[in-house]
Amino acid sequence: MTKLPIDILVVDDEKDFADMFSMRLKEEGHHVRVAYSGEQALQALSNEEENTDVVVLDIKMPGMDGIEALKHIKAKNPIVEIILLTGHGTIDTAVEGLRSGAFDYLLKPADFIQLLSKLEKARKRKYEQEERIRLAEAKALGRRSGGLFLD
Repeated sequence: MTKLPIDILVVDDEKDFADMFSMRLKEEGHHVRVAYSGEQALQALSNEEENTDVVVLDIKMPGMDGIEALKHIKAKNPIVEIILLTGHGTIDTAVEGLRSGAFDYLLKPADFIQLLSKLEKARKRKYEQEERIRLAEAKALGRRSGGLFLD
């Protein structure tokens, strides 16, 4: 079975970590972009030519932290899934992130195999949400057209 590549945005202010992590994900066949701050992440996601499936987002960053970035991302891109990363073991912050719409979280240093599994699950959930939206839009179109296209 062929694995489909996941479109991932890695957001971490630790440049070496973000670049190495990005490289490993690319070696797995995924499409990866990197942002080194919350502000850069929002800019990257505002580019309509890119279709991001999952954002891997560090919680502790200077300036806009991961929780604030998460809230902005979800407000503008509610279907994009977000996996939070923290090296600080702040479970309370991770819980706040989950309540704010994050898909899941991992503590740094994250187990790469576990992260790959979470990325697959997050992408699957995004695709399922997109499919439900397409079906709802098709039904709405069918109703507006007088039922010509309904089963």
